[in-house]
Amino acid sequence: MSDPSLLVVCLCAEWCSTCREYRQAAFAECSKLFPACRFEWLDVEDDADLLGDMDIDNFPTLLVARNDQVEFFGAIMPNTEHLRRLLESLVISPATAPLAACDPALTAIARHFRPDVG
Repeated sequence: MSDPSLLVVCLCAEWCSTCREYRQAAFAECSKLFPACRFEWLDVEDDADLLGDMDIDNFPTLLVARNDQVEFFGAIMPNTEHLRRLLESLVISPATAPLAACDPALTAIARHFRPDVG
């Protein structure tokens, strides 16, 4: 059911207890449910250079990209069911926007984890 070209990046912060719990529960569980997808963690403080001027106000915030296209970018509820449903919907019915049309910081993040794309 998973798409090997799907990249799932969680933008969070290590100091945030919600983020740590989300990483250990929902993010880990969905990486098992979608083993062909690539799951990455981006600490918004440690990796601030990738964000540029972008502010992440809500945790967790996800960037989901397929090859060179953004499928989803935004905050979601921090639980496994929300992430699972989001990923299932994107695998079944992708809704894409070219990375070039997105914030340049999103392009940089996706290409950081997928340098072979673009």
